[in-house]
Amino acid sequence: MTDTALRAPTSFLQRDLPRWWTQVAMVVGIALVVVLVVPLVAPTGGVPAGALGNAELLVDIERSLGLFFEHGVQDLALRFDPVVIAANWWYGIMHFAVTAAVFVWLFRRHRADYPRWRNAFAISSVLTLGIQALWAATPPRLLDGADRTPAFTDTLSSFSSPWSFSSTGGVANQYAAMPSMHIVWAVIVACVVVPRAERRWVRIAAAVYPVVTVLAIMITGNHYIIDAIGAVAIVAIGYWLARALTRVPAPWARRSAPA
Repeated sequence: MTDTALRAPTSFLQRDLPRWWTQVAMVVGIALVVVLVVPLVAPTGGVPAGALGNAELLVDIERSLGLFFEHGVQDLALRFDPVVIAANWWYGIMHFAVTAAVFVWLFRRHRADYPRWRNAFAISSVLTLGIQALWAATPPRLLDGADRTPAFTDTLSSFSSPWSFSSTGGVANQYAAMPSMHIVWAVIVACVVVPRAERRWVRIAAAVYPVVTVLAIMITGNHYIIDAIGAVAIVAIGYWLARALTRVPAPWARRSAPA
């Protein structure tokens, strides 16, 4: 047996598992940074200065554009408890689970594209955290009728959910309405999967995923529709920066596989 044969990898476990876990750990690490940084930027002394005024500005912009319909969406959903509960669990779990699964798939199937989208994910997340820290905005569920708005329900606290803001012990920033991190990650998921998946149903599911997430953030009373629009803009900026800054390793460029 030749030395080449002895050195040749014989399975995925031998050939790819170390790199696979390294990259998964990197994406999970980015997500954990988001979670760990939130308490540092979350207000500790009640409503942050300017948060209500910023929210009223968002509402005024939406009204001028005919987009202030979040309460109507939530009010309709509240007539059907299973819809609200599904929205709560979607909001609380899918955000992390789907994003992690998609990046594992991207690394395994389309490795040449992975570094660029990993960096876009990181840049977009950091930009979102920065804006949320510097420009606090009260979410719909905490408006309490300000600026002639109807009262919203905090569904995470009122219905079955994996967690609520009252149960996080300050880990979650309640005044991080603009832009929506949930939509930032959901749009990235769609951008990664739709052009690359071979199965039609997977492409459709990926395209619908951010739409359902937009509904979830409105039903739960956590975001305005304009927060989702801002999230799309953040992803566009993050991808542009990542494309300019990312260099794909040559071995990875040669090893992308079909989905």
